[in-house]
Formats: sequence, structure tokens, C-alpha cells
Amino acid sequence: MVFDYYHRLGKKQKSIYRKSDSIENIVLNHPEYFCQSIDSLQAALASEDRKKTKKVSHALVNEILSDLNVVTVKTKVLSARPSSDWGELHGLYEPVDGKMKATITIWMRTAKHKKVVAFRSFLRTILHELCHHLDYELLELADSFHTEGFFKRESSLFKQLIS
Repeated sequence: MVFDYYHRLGKKQKSIYRKSDSIENIVLNHPEYFCQSIDSLQAALASEDRKKTKKVSHALVNEILSDLNVVTVKTKVLSARPSSDWGELHGLYEPVDGKMKATITIWMRTAKHKKVVAFRSFLRTILHELCHHLDYELLELADSFHTEGFFKRESSLFKQLIS
């Protein structure tokens, strides 16, 4: 299955899209190792402490990357999501740029009401942005598209971490 924007892509991008779409899983080597980190993330988010949530998020992301033998990233957790008429931004992945390390940014509060995001939504956002990094660094794709395969990879990670 392809999403509508596929038809606007060039030949090379369509090839990358199809390859991405065909990969449905990212298998963690040791998913059992993440139980404590997941519990710590849930507690940090519930405490509404941004610095603590950032520290635990950064640790979890880089533990997952270490498990997969993938280069680590910088992780930022910011307060309220930015928003506009297009909606709210939940997370952002910025790939490696010269000497700058790839960065994952996640917002922990909703834009309108400034309430802390639900734990599962927050974790899914982390994994979503992490999948962009994995597209480049693990799967060696030249681009990272939102394909059905991409969303299946995100879900495969979530299911391994929340069992």
C-alpha cells in the first residue's frame, strides 16, 4: 500500500519509499533489558519534571540504539508542543548535520491545555522519531518516509517494550 504523496515522488524517492515500506520490524536483541527504563520513563513523565523526563528519555533512546549497535543521538525534551493552524508538533527528528549529532526532540505537554502527554503517546512519539534515525543509520535508507512499513516498525518496537 502506498500513501497519496507517493505519486508526487521522483523515481529514486519511490525506490526508497518501496524499500522502507517492505521492512515491517525492528527486532531488539534484548527487549527484556528495557523494563526498568520504561518504568523510569513512566514515573518521570508522571512527576511532570521535564529535566528528569529528558534524562530518562535520553537514556532509553540510547540504550535501544546500543542494543541495535547504532550510533547514538542527542535527545531533547521540551515543555508545551508548538502549534499552529496545521496542528501540534509532537516530536522532531533532525539528522546528522556535519559534525552535529542527530537530535530527537519530544514535547511533553499538549499545546492548548499544557497537560502532560499520556505515557503511551509519549513513548510512541519517542519511538516514531527513533525510527527516523534507524531508517538512516540501521536500514541505511537515503531518506525516511512515513510509509506503512515505517509505522509497522514503530509498532514493533512499542510491542517489544510494552509487553
